[in-house]
Amino acid sequence: MDNGRNKFGIGEWSGAFGDLGTFVPFVVGYIAILGLDPTGILLGFGVFLVIAGLCFKTPFPVQPMKAIGGIAIAGAGAITSNMLLVAGLFSGLVWLLLGLSKGLGAISKIVSKPVMRGIVLGLGISFIMQGTTMMADSIGVSAIALVLAFIMLSFKRVPAMLVLLLFGILVTLIQSPYIWQELIGIRPSFNLPYFALSSAIGSLTTSEILAGIFILAIPQMPLTLGNAVMATAGESNRLFPKHPITEKKIAVFKGIMNLTAPIFGGIPMCNGAGGMVGHTRFGGKTGGTVIILGGILLALGLFFSPWVILMFSMIPMAVLGVILLFTGLELAVTARDVGPDKTDFYILLLTAGFALWNVGLGFLIGIIAQELNKRKLFKL
Repeated sequence: MDNGRNKFGIGEWSGAFGDLGTFVPFVVGYIAILGLDPTGILLGFGVFLVIAGLCFKTPFPVQPMKAIGGIAIAGAGAITSNMLLVAGLFSGLVWLLLGLSKGLGAISKIVSKPVMRGIVLGLGISFIMQGTTMMADSIGVSAIALVLAFIMLSFKRVPAMLVLLLFGILVTLIQSPYIWQELIGIRPSFNLPYFALSSAIGSLTTSEILAGIFILAIPQMPLTLGNAVMATAGESNRLFPKHPITEKKIAVFKGIMNLTAPIFGGIPMCNGAGGMVGHTRFGGKTGGTVIILGGILLALGLFFSPWVILMFSMIPMAVLGVILLFTGLELAVTARDVGPDKTDFYILLLTAGFALWNVGLGFLIGIIAQELNKRKLFKL
C-alpha cells in the first residue's frame, strides 16, 4: 500500500544506481576532460536529488543536461567554466519563467499520446544503441553482465543493480590489481565548493556570455522540453499515478536547480524520462531511491572528491552499457499502449525516428504531423 512515505529498503538501494549509465560518463567527462572541480558538481547533484526525493516522493531523476554536456566535452579547450556558468543560469531563468507562466501548460494540452510515446520510444532506442556501443568495450564482460541482469530482474527480491555493480567492481579488480594500492591510499578530507560566481564577475567576457547562451544553452532547450519536461511528466504520471506531477512543476524545479547549482561550481542539470525509468526498472519505488543516491554523492563531494574519478573507474564501461540497455528497453516498451489506430502508430514512428536524431526535432515533427492529420490536410 502506498502511504506516501519514502522507503529505504534494498529495492530503493538497487534503484538508486539505475541511472549510472548516463550519469557517470558525463560527470567523468566534465572532471577529467574539462578539468572542473568535482566538489561542486557532486554537491549540486546530491542536494537536488535529496530535495527531489523529499518533494516528489518518487524516484525523480536529476541528470546532466546532455546537449550542453556533449558540446562542452567535445569542445574541450574552447569551452570555459564561465560559459557553463552562463549556460546554467540562462537555462534556469528560462525554465523558471516558463514554469511560472501559462505557456507551458498550453503546450502540454495539445501534445497527443502518439507524440509523447514517440519521444519516449526514440529515447529508448537511442539508449539501446548507446548501451550496445558501450558493451562492445568488452564482449565477455557484457555477456556475463547481460545474463546476470536478466536473471536478477526475474526475481523481485534480488537487488539486480547491486549485483551488477559488485560484478563490475570484481572484474575491474581482477583486470587491474594495481587499483588495490590506489584504493588503500584513499583518505577522507573535507572539501567545500568554490563560489564560481565571484570568480566569474571579474573575468567573464562578452564572448563567453554569448557562447554560453547560443552555443550551449539554446541547443539544449528543445531536448529539455521534449524529454526532461514533457516525457518526464508523462512517465512519472504513468508509473506513479498517486503522485501526479505537472510540466509546470518540473520546469520550476529545473529553473531553481540551474539558478543555484552553477553558482557553486555545479553543471547544468535536468530531469530526463530515462533517469526515472532507470531508477524504477532496477527497484526504485519511492523518493528514498534518489535520496540514497543524493546522500552518497554528497558524501563523495564533501569527503572524497579528489578520488571520484578512481571510484567511478571501478565500474566497467561494459556494465554501464548493460544498465543503459535495460533502461532503453524499459522506455521503448511503453510505446505499446499507443493504440491500434494506424494513424497514431504512424505519428509515433515518425516522432521516434526524428527523435533518434534530435529529440527537439522529433517533438516538432510529431506535433506538425498530428495537427495536419487533425485538419485532414493529409492522411497518414
